Amino acid sequence: MKSLLTSPRFSVPLAVVLCLCFLLVPVVSAESTYVVQRGDTLFRIALNHGLTTQQLAQANNIINPDVIYAGQVLVIPGGTSDPEVTTPEPIEATDLVVEPDTEIFADSTYIVQRGDTLFRIATRFGLKTQVLAQVNGIRNPSFIYAGQVLTIPDASGVITAELDLMPIASHSYGERWIDVNLSTQRLVAYEGTRPVYSTAISSGLPAFPTVTGLFEVYLRYQSQTMNGYRLGYDYYLPGVPYVMYFYRDYAIHGTYWHNNFGTPMSHGCVNTPTPDAQWLYNWSSYGTPVNVHY
Repeated sequence: MKSLLTSPRFSVPLAVVLCLCFLLVPVVSAESTYVVQRGDTLFRIALNHGLTTQQLAQANNIINPDVIYAGQVLVIPGGTSDPEVTTPEPIEATDLVVEPDTEIFADSTYIVQRGDTLFRIATRFGLKTQVLAQVNGIRNPSFIYAGQVLTIPDASGVITAELDLMPIASHSYGERWIDVNLSTQRLVAYEGTRPVYSTAISSGLPAFPTVTGLFEVYLRYQSQTMNGYRLGYDYYLPGVPYVMYFYRDYAIHGTYWHNNFGTPMSHGCVNTPTPDAQWLYNWSSYGTPVNVHY
């Protein structure tokens, strides 16, 4: 008997059916996962997987890209295999953990875009705000404008070493900023060059040193529960008052669980008496510069 498969009556319909079967097979986008390591940032993880920070944040319903924690499992959208992993070089505590988008050479330039801040531009190119301000003759880092052409110095630090860095106290026009001196365990609030408030602090213990550098307040809570167990620490503190985050999970905040100010006591945050934290919270705002140093 002649096979139905070779019969002219069935060959064309069968071919159509086979084509439709292939077209109806769903295309599955492979997803992989990544476990956040201590010291990771969402920017670095996204970069290693060929994604933008926004894509990675959206895939994991992360509202604040600056807040992730060690042990957190992230979904890597569209991932087919693990990226090539290299062991990162140790990073000085004074350096921001951000890598530039492209290789930066001395005397390159950047045109300021609408909505830019000097802090964000410096962070993008792996620089300190003070260095970028000094190179461009900017006396007040809060005042730049769209269309302004900035010189981007060599990110290797050679130019940094040669500069007589503009002291933070040269801020003018009454700009509000916070100085945290880890050597004296003292915080001073300034308006321009004029100190307007001062308080004793408790910074990080030797095992949990407070980060140093020039930062900005980027997140504020009038009250927040701080759960150290999710990071592997043995503390759970509900209702921490007047919290001002200035870098990752480092914050200035009020303290009700000890009164030993003037001595390092924390896991890295800057502890202040609650009344002083309240004053700072009401006086400061998003973007208030915070200079932390020894």
